[in-house]
Amino acid sequence: MQLAFILYKYFPYGGLQRDFMRIALECQQRGHVIRVYTPIWEGEVPAGFEVVVVPVKALFNHRRNEKLTAWIKLDLAKRPVDRVIGFNKMPGLDVYYAADGCFEDKAQTLRGSVYRKWGRYKHFADYERAVFAPESKTEILMISEVQQPLFVKHYATQAERFHLLPPGITQDRRAPANAAEIRAEFRREFKLAEDDLLLVQIGSGFKTKGLDRSIKALAALPRELKQRTRLIAIGQDDPAQFKLQAQALGVSGQVEILKGRSDIPRFLLGADLLIHPAYNENTGTVLLEALVSGLPVLVSAVCGYAHYIAEADCGRVLSEPFAQTELNQQLAAMLGDAAQRHTWGANGLSYAARADLYSMPQHAADVILAERP
Repeated sequence: MQLAFILYKYFPYGGLQRDFMRIALECQQRGHVIRVYTPIWEGEVPAGFEVVVVPVKALFNHRRNEKLTAWIKLDLAKRPVDRVIGFNKMPGLDVYYAADGCFEDKAQTLRGSVYRKWGRYKHFADYERAVFAPESKTEILMISEVQQPLFVKHYATQAERFHLLPPGITQDRRAPANAAEIRAEFRREFKLAEDDLLLVQIGSGFKTKGLDRSIKALAALPRELKQRTRLIAIGQDDPAQFKLQAQALGVSGQVEILKGRSDIPRFLLGADLLIHPAYNENTGTVLLEALVSGLPVLVSAVCGYAHYIAEADCGRVLSEPFAQTELNQQLAAMLGDAAQRHTWGANGLSYAARADLYSMPQHAADVILAERP
């Protein structure tokens, strides 16, 4: 088959982007031809992929999306394909990968009535409806079972169109046999003493991921604990406001913010705790990457994959609604108990050996390539 994949932006370090790449490569390995449409492509192009960088620009994202959809529709009319797979909501999809939560639910519950009069709202509502309305034929790949009831509530989407996928953690995230050596080398490189403690927060979109909450929690640690604790945040975002926040709270010397990078497994093995107090998060792949590397996790309950942390007993899940005081207390308790962190790490490794946390690309490809009526 000739397959067309569409996404609004590709860069190597985004969760959605990494999922797209693994699914597309799985389809290619099964003998199918891959074409990708996107207005932005950063990074290498895999052998055999046709990447079409669509020349659309607009002042507002929703206008750019509309231009992109129209351009692709014209190109597909000239060069038809067998399946169209979208990683963002839009009309004309055969399969949609649901990386994002329900827009309409957020618009109804978190926004005022004035917002729903704007063109931006109408655009995203229309594009979501094009995927989830009962008259749509789009098959839906779900990565978070939490979101499905919300789509059904707002659109009465048929149950048989939803396909819940297992997680898709890559095997290179699992702790290797020489994990202790990698950890020791990493900590030497980053000048971490034997009793120093390293927090890591990983994920693009620092505001959504709650980096401000993590910096507040670091600043609130008891003095002795705070003095030997560092926080490294990694992601594709503007760090300016968070550097100012750290400076204002007196912890700028202990906070380092790095751009997205390819050696994340080293950070997971070298750290003492992953902190992830996100404001909202459909899944949270990094939570499972920490779990399979043996790194304890402190996470907010809104994350779709937070339940895995509880099931594996490899860290702590914060209560909802979120309270900064609870985050502060849990962080201090977890950093102060080395024996418990060791137990949480071992629990994560044990869970990683018995649970299916890896086969998402294979299941997604099965749905994409399945015969249609």
